[in-house]
Amino acid sequence: MQKHRCGWCEGDALYEAYHDNEWGVPLKDDDTLFEFLVLETFQAGLSWITILRKRQNFRAAFDQFDYHKIAEYKQSKIDSLLQDTGIVRNKLKINATVSNAKAFIQIQKQFGSFSKYIWQFVNNKPIKNAFKNYKDAPAKTTLSDALSKDLKKRGFKFVGSTVIYATMQAIGMVNDHETNCFRYHEV
Repeated sequence: MQKHRCGWCEGDALYEAYHDNEWGVPLKDDDTLFEFLVLETFQAGLSWITILRKRQNFRAAFDQFDYHKIAEYKQSKIDSLLQDTGIVRNKLKINATVSNAKAFIQIQKQFGSFSKYIWQFVNNKPIKNAFKNYKDAPAKTTLSDALSKDLKKRGFKFVGSTVIYATMQAIGMVNDHETNCFRYHEV
């Protein structure tokens, strides 16, 4: 018997694997949290499948999302990224990734980890929504508005409320799996 998945991922093996294994699973590891934040930033204005298909290229181009290395990128590295056809070559997003790495490290210093910082917005417990159709899930919420505002105040770029809500969904801060999706009760 075939498992029911959220409608947004059906029909593409890469999308389905991402949905089945990663999307909505509560993440507390800073390294992975940074990766998702970067990928969601690059996704702004594009489809998620575009970013997912380039994920390995992003990992290679951005030193496996090592935010300590990224925070030290010089202009020559940024220029080489702008020539890398394997990623999204958006100068503002690439520069934002460098400044976000610096801000990420500052949050770690202040809170002990980025995970502690971000998860406090949901009292360290995922919000479980109940949408029958993924199209009913919001693009942003008052909570993502607040988190976006706080990140911007701390120096982050390209972290609008919609990007942040997508990040919250991806890292499991909110469970927006469709209620009849097999992952809804698993995560």
